[in-house]
This record gives sequence, C-alpha cells and structure tokens, in this order.
Amino acid sequence: MAPTILVVGATGNTGKNVIHNLPKLIQSSSNFRILGLTRSLNNPVSQELAAIPQVEMQEKDWTTIDANWLKEQEVVRVFIAPHNLPHQFLDESAFYVAALEAGIEYLVKISTSEHFIGPASPVFYGRAHWAIEKMLSQPEYDSLKWTSLRPNVFTTAYLTTAVDWIKNYRKAGTKDHLKLVMGADTPVALVDPDDVGTVAAVLLSLEDPSPHNRAMYVINGPEDINGKKIVEAIEEISGAKVQDVEYKNTRIFSSFGKLYASLYAATEIVWSGQFGLTASPTSEEVIKLARPETKLVDSLKKMLLE
Repeated sequence: MAPTILVVGATGNTGKNVIHNLPKLIQSSSNFRILGLTRSLNNPVSQELAAIPQVEMQEKDWTTIDANWLKEQEVVRVFIAPHNLPHQFLDESAFYVAALEAGIEYLVKISTSEHFIGPASPVFYGRAHWAIEKMLSQPEYDSLKWTSLRPNVFTTAYLTTAVDWIKNYRKAGTKDHLKLVMGADTPVALVDPDDVGTVAAVLLSLEDPSPHNRAMYVINGPEDINGKKIVEAIEEISGAKVQDVEYKNTRIFSSFGKLYASLYAATEIVWSGQFGLTASPTSEEVIKLARPETKLVDSLKKMLLE
C-alpha cells in the first residue's frame, strides 16, 4: 500500500473538489494513494470520484476511525470537513487524538467564519471550532502539522432558495415568493465550496507544508454579494422578473428546534456587515496558493446542475 492522503467528507461540499484536484497536483508523487470516505459506494458522486486515477473510495464512518485504522491504511496526510452537530467537539477531537497517535504528518481542516469563532460566540459550532483550534495549538500536538481554513458563508447555504425559484420557474412557469436569508443591501463575500476545496488540495500537495503549520486562513469569495444582487442574478439566468421577494427570512431554521437561537444569531452576525471583502479580506497566503474566483452567477449555474 502506498502513503495515503485521506479525504474525510469526500462527497461533501468541499471534499469533492479536494479529490478532483489532488491527482493533478501530486503527479510528480505518483506513489501517493488518495482515499476518500463515503457513506455509500453506490452514491453517484462516490462512483464518479472512484473512477479518478489514484483515487480509492471506502464506506467508512469517520467518527469510528482510530489510530490502528490510520496506520493500517498508511495515512500520512488528512483533509477533514467535520460535521457541525452539537457533538462536533466529541467526534472531531477524538479523530485528532487518533491522528496524533498514528503519526499523521499534516492535516487540513475546514473550520467556519472567523466572526463565528470564539469562547463566547452565540453560534454553537463557532465555540466548537474555537475549542478544537485551541486544542490543536497545545504543545502535545507539536508533532502534528495542521492548517485550519475559515471560509466565509458558503454559497450553497444562502443560494438554495434562489436555485429553487429558478427551477420552479423553468418547470411550471410560476414566479414564486422568493425568500432570501441575505439582507437586501449588506455585503457578504459568499464563497463557493469548490474554491475552498481547491485551496485545501494545494496545501495537501505541498512537498513541505511547514510554512502553513498552525495557520488559520480566511477564505472569501471574489465579490461582495447582497440580496438585491442575488435577485439580479436570478433574473439574468431565468430571463424572468422576480416580483415578490422577502429579505432576511430565517424561517428555514424553524425546524432546528433548540438550535434555532444559535442559527439566528449567526445570521444576525452576517447581517452586521462584517462579512464583506473590505471588513474581512481573504488571507494573503490563500491568494498566493489558489485565489477564489467563482462568482455568484457561476455558483448558481453549478447548483442548478446538481
């Protein structure tokens, strides 16, 4: 078995593009094996990824991984996009303990927006990411190199209702009431998950990732977006006029029960104006590695194909 780069969440938001990019980036190191984890090998995305040279897909729940499994698979580098459920810290911290014991050389993790992270954050997963980053920063983890990517709000999180509006119009010719979480005018540099996956792949392919050890990089999209610009993009793609739109709609969170308050707090922070390119610029290191380039219209078109 060859030295292995493990991709946890291979079929997810960011993991897909990690898998797509790694084989091209490590061509000079053809002895590397890329191992992606999936819930089901019958998933069309899993099958697509498995057909890529140097890529192997396995059905495996990452929360069950221990040091012995990592050693058996000869894992030397890891990409992980953890879940953000209430038990995130329990699962993610256990994975890093196993990675440390197994002698993993380097890992890249997906975190969350820098404005959500902190010990007193009202956003529950912001507190979890803060705790994880603090844990990894302790001397006990000196032998494990790591980089944390802090993406701005994902396009996939805030454009779903826009995609649904276009699909419904194309299918039935109806112009539904459009509900957007975004504010009408507040700038937010939404970032496409593929751009984040590309940054992660570049980091994992570096011969020496030491300059990025313990770094926490902000990743924003290439342009400021607001609710009005989303409406303009919908009209450009659909060729139809949006006649009925509601901004700052958070009713999509109502099914989350006791987590609603935390998710609402996150959206209020987004509405505060801290998520634009000027207030929260992309880290210079990210721009040098792989500048995010996917714009709003292109993100919408991609989502429409899924």
